[in-house]
Amino acid sequence: MNAYAAQIFVTDYASEAQAKVFVTNYKSEANCIVYETKYQSDTGSGVWYFTNYKSDARAVIYYTKYKSEADLIIHFTNYKSEARCRY
Repeated sequence: MNAYAAQIFVTDYASEAQAKVFVTNYKSEANCIVYETKYQSDTGSGVWYFTNYKSDARAVIYYTKYKSEADLIIHFTNYKSEARCRY
């Protein structure tokens, strides 16, 4: 388990992203069930903390409108206990 939540920076440019992410409404088709935390110190698989600074991020992502071009398919949950990633 990570010591801290995954620090994520969202970019507007696909070319600078490490991964293209598609957000789905269906848990069953997601690689990751993501819980967005407000606390950088929160822990757990699928727990993401969104940072405003690219230099602070462990991953840079770009949201795509097309599932076919996504590297990762995620579903947001309101419950930390549901958060998980399977690659």
